Amino acid sequence: MTSWVDDSADRSRPGPAGEVYDWYTRGMALLGHGDANAAVQLLAHAVAAEPASPSVREALARAQFTAGQYGAARETFAWIVDRHPTDDYAQFGLGLSARKIGDLRAAVEHLALAVAMRPDIRHYGVALRGARAALARA
Repeated sequence: MTSWVDDSADRSRPGPAGEVYDWYTRGMALLGHGDANAAVQLLAHAVAAEPASPSVREALARAQFTAGQYGAARETFAWIVDRHPTDDYAQFGLGLSARKIGDLRAAVEHLALAVAMRPDIRHYGVALRGARAALARA
């Protein structure tokens, strides 16, 4: 898979004004105001500067998903899950992204893990039931 975020980005090129935290907060504000594509651009800079940060990667994955960049979101959520397999939200996001790109088996697997970790979160269960029904129809 091709990564939406280049971990070896040339850090000598000028980026947006501010520091990583500024990019993160502005990116989250953009996402909250419905400008997911702009959020992706800003959060990608934050990830390039702080590639090991799961919270910055999660923000990027959320923005990618909202922007309809499901393959990129899947890859970004997968990065988090690979390093933090007990992160229920990353499992959920990975499952939703997999479903959007048509990988129903992976969707069910990751959504089931999210539900097992957090059975109290209703929308996890709703998403799992939907993915299982789609898989049954396939």
